[in-house]
Amino acid sequence: MANNYFQFKQFTVQQQFCAMKVSTDACIFGATVTKVFANTALAGKEKKTSYLDIGTGTGLLSLMLAQESNAEIDAVEIDLAAHNQAKNNFDASPFKERLRIFHTDILLFTTDKKYEGIVCNPPFFEGDLRSPDKQKNAAKHATTLTLLQLLKVADNLLIENGLLAVLLPYHRIHEFIKDAVERQFCLKEKILLRHTSAHPYFRAILFISKNNTATTIKELVIKNEAGNYTDACIFLLKDYYLHL
Repeated sequence: MANNYFQFKQFTVQQQFCAMKVSTDACIFGATVTKVFANTALAGKEKKTSYLDIGTGTGLLSLMLAQESNAEIDAVEIDLAAHNQAKNNFDASPFKERLRIFHTDILLFTTDKKYEGIVCNPPFFEGDLRSPDKQKNAAKHATTLTLLQLLKVADNLLIENGLLAVLLPYHRIHEFIKDAVERQFCLKEKILLRHTSAHPYFRAILFISKNNTATTIKELVIKNEAGNYTDACIFLLKDYYLHL
């Protein structure tokens, strides 16, 4: 049974009222996004930067971004229980002045802002077998947001050179990239995740942009043969995990 909270170095994520709990791949995603955003013009220290977290859940990705940037972060969550939990997590964090959360469907979200970066850990299992738990369905299945709708939202809300970052199951990435290209996006970076070097790929982190750019492809192995985090994973997670 998952713990009711996950303690990080600079913040705590309470999660008892959220369908989807903190997971290793979500943490890797968040840590990767912070580094990619920081290594682009998105993170200029001299300018005001804004990020958007779609379907924030516990608020994990927003909190990780807030820790490693000076950005103002807007988070959107359709589920009321998850929204309230994320708001409490934001309010208890050292970054609360830069975090805002909206209880709404992203398709109904209105703002005058354009964002330098959008991050989304979207519904994974569009069209797959569903759980009897409605809250988990909304969190894990595309019952409230399809990938095509996500691309349309990004098209409307990103600045011209902004980045959309998504975490997807490996078997969904070719479909998503095809849909993105059809909407005039370009794949900037693809990071393929596997549990160990003996396992097949199971997740992919994708960064897409409106700018025409060459694609970088990388691989990340989470654990070594001894069952410990690889050096690459430690590099990503050491600023967040207590015991790294």
